[in-house]
Amino acid sequence: MVAHLAGRRSRLPLAVAALLAAASAGALVPPVQAAPAPEPSHDRGLQRGLEQLVGVPGGPPGVIAVLTRGGRAEVYRAGVGDLGTGQPPHATDHMRIASIAKAFSGAVALRLVDQGKLSLDTTVGRLLPDLPTAWHKVTLRQMLNHTSGLPDFTGSAEFRAILTEDPHHVFDSRRLLDFAAGQPLAFRPGSRYQYSNSDNIAVALMAEAATGCRYEDLLKRLVYQPLGLRQTSLPPGFRLPRPYLHGYAVDPPAPPEDVTELFDTSGVWASGAVVSTPADLGRFFRGYAGGSLVSPHTRKEQRKFLPGAASEPAGPGVNSAGLALFRYATRCGVLYGHTGNTAGYTQLAAATPDGRKSLTFSITTQISKSVKPELLPQLRKVQEDFACALLRR
Repeated sequence: MVAHLAGRRSRLPLAVAALLAAASAGALVPPVQAAPAPEPSHDRGLQRGLEQLVGVPGGPPGVIAVLTRGGRAEVYRAGVGDLGTGQPPHATDHMRIASIAKAFSGAVALRLVDQGKLSLDTTVGRLLPDLPTAWHKVTLRQMLNHTSGLPDFTGSAEFRAILTEDPHHVFDSRRLLDFAAGQPLAFRPGSRYQYSNSDNIAVALMAEAATGCRYEDLLKRLVYQPLGLRQTSLPPGFRLPRPYLHGYAVDPPAPPEDVTELFDTSGVWASGAVVSTPADLGRFFRGYAGGSLVSPHTRKEQRKFLPGAASEPAGPGVNSAGLALFRYATRCGVLYGHTGNTAGYTQLAAATPDGRKSLTFSITTQISKSVKPELLPQLRKVQEDFACALLRR
């Protein structure tokens, strides 16, 4: 959502930071501690890839990758998770998972499909008749695989103006689609693929309409509790639970700017506001991608992938889109997962099709096809190296 806004808005916080720095020139600054040396058992090639990513101009201040197999987590990290203290990133640090939140709304919807409260053919018009008539024939399936044609509300000039004026503005999350209501469908539903934040807002609204329960409560009952996710939430406001992995806007030669709590998450809600930790996120994908949350029939429908349809940003290897799940065909095999990016963070989380192994890969700056696109190939290469390490062992 903030891919286009972070760069514009970052100048104000940078100016404030410069002013405060000048006013407190005599203040004591906590010493920056070096990140711990890699464990002897770590693959030196993988570690070197992380260090090169942190060292590139405009790269993230910190990165953490967690490979989990057989109940054992192997943690790789480089740089720091907090420039102020020098603390390294930890697998228990909270972080914004950005568009990986779409996998969570997908999990809620697919569980309701199994319970008979929704169908993949349920239409917008049936459950959300107040939305524009032109949207009424769009189905749940089309929203989950981004073939709906729903215009993206984050592209609205009004939405962007509000957020630029006041990043902490509190939106009515259930009314976010109003920003796109005056726009026509981008294309005939089902005719093509186009990633849209509106899709998962509508999915969450359909889940609420079908059950009479708040989306936040559905997440707890249908996803967090069955998978034992204790550090995952959809918190209101702009604060992050402690401890957290700090996110930065990195624009050399200016110093990195902490943007962790720059935006109020009400403006992205079900499409990008979930907060989790690397440990919890890996646990989620081992269950979600592995199919333990849904029936074999629903899992089969979920894994009908659209070739060439990439997540945002693109994940490692060749990308294909399923229902709130992407297939990453790497040179070493296949993973199912999702990516995400927002101010201060870029995320990848994936698991093997059987759910026995998982990979989370989190960096503390935003990289996508529109923000630092020159770094995206390097990021995807390092991610694929980690995917191969997971799949080969």
